Amino acid sequence: MTTLFQQLINGLSLGSIYALLALGYTMVYGIIKPLNFAHGDIYMLGAFWGYYTINYWYFNFIFALLSAMVVCAASGVIIEYFAYRPLRHAPRITALITAIGVSYFLENGMSYLYGADTRDFPQVIKQVNYNLWGVRVSNIQILILVTACLLMILLQLIIKKTKMGRAMRAVSVDPDAAELVGININQTISFTFALGSSMAGAAGVLIGLYYNSIDPLMGMTPGIKAFVAAVVGGIGSVPGASLGGFLIGLLETAVQSIGLSAYKDAAVYLVLIIILLVLPSGIFGKNVKEKV
Repeated sequence: MTTLFQQLINGLSLGSIYALLALGYTMVYGIIKPLNFAHGDIYMLGAFWGYYTINYWYFNFIFALLSAMVVCAASGVIIEYFAYRPLRHAPRITALITAIGVSYFLENGMSYLYGADTRDFPQVIKQVNYNLWGVRVSNIQILILVTACLLMILLQLIIKKTKMGRAMRAVSVDPDAAELVGININQTISFTFALGSSMAGAAGVLIGLYYNSIDPLMGMTPGIKAFVAAVVGGIGSVPGASLGGFLIGLLETAVQSIGLSAYKDAAVYLVLIIILLVLPSGIFGKNVKEKV
């Protein structure tokens, strides 16, 4: 039982980071439908920004996290403006190829500018371990879980309670009708990218603190897993993305705990295949019929 609770704590800490990443995927898809496969590399930018601000500007954790969110939000808006907006009415495959191109541009650009070596993320917070009934919990794990949950709650409040949130929901349902009632489509989409990218920036700083290492290619695998989490929860659904992220984190931890660490990625993709076969719209997704 102690081992079960230990793996549960580990899985929730990792899953909270996947949940933050999955939120960016599901928000962008819910608004304009293309899959932003460069989202994982925004997460990498957040991790590197946190690394430099802590190492060279001596930011504390809070300032490093908030500044990474701001920088990644600005990066998301720039990417949307130059890469995706000109292709908004193009076939979806065009936008998908562009997203992959942006992803490679960010990865190779960071490798060229700063090198491809793995760097140790500065441990701005000293780790303290607590032993609760045989279960070891670190202050870092508690901080990651609490921070991620607060950000997810804040995001949900923005979507449900603010004017811009109502505009986002209107655009996701019917962009043409939303424009007719005076909603600025471009502004709403840019805000969505900014919001999703800020979540990825926060996840980058949190994962650096959790694993103590970053590199220019660190966004590839987590980005794909976050996409799986969004699909599992129901892509387009914010609560679904959060739930999917936690489920993927728990699954990975469970596979590692039974000695199959080499197959943890395969287990995630196997779940994706099963979900697509059994529940194509995800846990919280809705089946939508399209007229032909």
